[in-house]
Amino acid sequence: MVWAVSRESGQAAVEAVAAIPLLLLAGAVALQLLLAGYAVVLADGAAEAGALALAAGRPAKPAAGKALPGWAEEDLEVAVRGGEVTVRLRAPSPLPGLAGALAVTSSAFARPAGR
Repeated sequence: MVWAVSRESGQAAVEAVAAIPLLLLAGAVALQLLLAGYAVVLADGAAEAGALALAAGRPAKPAAGKALPGWAEEDLEVAVRGGEVTVRLRAPSPLPGLAGALAVTSSAFARPAGR
């Protein structure tokens, strides 16, 4: 019996090894998109909490900070103009280079107490 050796005998293994970095990159991008979406939800809730506090006659900034989990409070910026509360929150990132570059913004409006 004669065994024929094909030149394609290791092709699948080589292609699998070459695809691993692309799969890891796609996973990192998907994770970053999920984290950015999570940051949008958090910013929306914080802006709404700040606006509700403003409508009740309390300061908006502490209320917006309390509406966030502990890790997010240091990445928070709150601006109040009239009855509008704007929250800017840096999105968490597994990639250190993107951590400071990604931020989301959300606004909520409420009529301040006494008006």
